[in-house]
Amino acid sequence: MEGGILPADYPMSVNAVSGYTGGGKQMIAQMENPDAADAITAPHFLYGLTLSHKHVAELQTHGLLDRRPLFSPSVGRFAQGMLVQVPLFLGDLNGSPSLADLHAALEKHYAGAGVVEVVPYAEGIARTRVDPTELNDTNRMKLFVFGTEGGGQANLVAVLDNLGKGASGAAVQNMDLMLGKAA
Repeated sequence: MEGGILPADYPMSVNAVSGYTGGGKQMIAQMENPDAADAITAPHFLYGLTLSHKHVAELQTHGLLDRRPLFSPSVGRFAQGMLVQVPLFLGDLNGSPSLADLHAALEKHYAGAGVVEVVPYAEGIARTRVDPTELNDTNRMKLFVFGTEGGGQANLVAVLDNLGKGASGAAVQNMDLMLGKAA
């Protein structure tokens, strides 16, 4: 991790739940038509059970990890929205940071980022739940640091709208970066 907090050999685990539109036309039809032969009626389901999801390589590369991360993706019965969780054991991180230290590192890294908001620490820890649909129809992402100070564990959580985060959304964001616009 760029900030030096996350050791390259950390046993990273990432859990994510996204709305079903992220699965494309076939999954949309399966979720929205209960009469279809291949209908999905589950309120929530896991996939990528072989632990070889296509995003594992980019998690490892962009996370600057020597060790292959464990990625557990799932789909919920909501059209769009996404929650991504990264649970951490603070004692296994460089310098045994506190929750406030993690929050400060995220704030420093994302300072000036137009679409990424690191939710103020006090506001984040006061929450009792996070809704994966709260940023629907936006291009924004909120980052939270959850846990109990002194408890030795943290849960980093991102909430975003998964719709528009595919190839076309990435192309627009890359163009913005090339034009010098804040991401």
